[in-house]
Amino acid sequence: MSVRDLADYPWDAVAPYRERAALHPRGIVDLSVGSPVDPTPELIRRALAEATDAHAYPQTVGTPALREAIVDWYRRRRGVPDLTVDNVLPTIGSKELVALLPTLLGLGAGDVVVHPRIAYPTYEVGARVVGATPVAADEPADWPEGTKLIWINTPGNPDGRTWTVDELTAAVDRARELGAVLASDECYAELGWDGRWASESIPSILDPRVTGGSRANLLSVYSLSKQSNLAGYRAAFVAGCARIVGDLLTARKHLGLMPPEPVQHAMAVALGDDAHVAAQKELYRTRRDALRPALEAAGFRIDGSEAGLYLWATEGQDAWASIARLADLGILAGPGPFYGPHSTRHVRLALTAPTERIMEGARRLREHSL
Repeated sequence: MSVRDLADYPWDAVAPYRERAALHPRGIVDLSVGSPVDPTPELIRRALAEATDAHAYPQTVGTPALREAIVDWYRRRRGVPDLTVDNVLPTIGSKELVALLPTLLGLGAGDVVVHPRIAYPTYEVGARVVGATPVAADEPADWPEGTKLIWINTPGNPDGRTWTVDELTAAVDRARELGAVLASDECYAELGWDGRWASESIPSILDPRVTGGSRANLLSVYSLSKQSNLAGYRAAFVAGCARIVGDLLTARKHLGLMPPEPVQHAMAVALGDDAHVAAQKELYRTRRDALRPALEAAGFRIDGSEAGLYLWATEGQDAWASIARLADLGILAGPGPFYGPHSTRHVRLALTAPTERIMEGARRLREHSL
């Protein structure tokens, strides 16, 4: 397959609903895309500025300070105490790694890449680019023979599904039976809201309770876009199996995939500061606490969504009908069909709009429910 065979970018289909929502006399409330709108914290911006004398090529492997910061962050925030710098590698955002991992692992025709049934579409795109066969399956027992790469997403985008230690352990056991690489996209792991995740840390695939003492063929992917408002910096990293991380490093050196030096310095500073992450989470909590009950009052049911950056909502009807209804209220949501054929009756609403806009959207939903 060539890139010419990829489907049109799906968000183009939302344009007419954006125009419709923009006609609302109180303006559009755009909850369609999870792109941060809050300021990048000052300490990170200052760190970026301090490193702008970047005359030499950056290190693909990451600066020593960044690698140590990633190792320390996994210990402090993710309950993974035994990584070394050989287990970690910075990436240019997480999307490029998700899309390129099948390529970098040398997969091709005849190989199976498993991804969640309701999923961020880039998992499937990465498989199709190399001619591999994408298979949507959530339960480890359904992962087929011939699988070479398994993606899980915890907490999930868009539905917020979050895997427990026991569920992760079962996933690792099945991946080992298959001889497959198991990659866990954990970019929303700081954003737990409901049930056990209101007070309990969300586990990583690299948690010692999961790995059984071996990280072989296990990868954790993380991004600073959401927790630190660094989407524009393209700041992320992968951690886990030292053999795979080493192979990825070699390939990325050849391909020139290296985060800029000032970004690497800013990442190290961001990873060392937990206060700005807690403050950002409280902003998202305020927005979520306003939007969720308003959606429910307007007739939506919220499914999953116990963690992550989105509310996964349904009226029990076709998603595009809900998109149209919301657009008439000046609210733009993300259509469930963008996340696969198993989500045609849901819409995704992001918590990344400014607080004032989300409060305005909540008011409109409540007015409509009267």
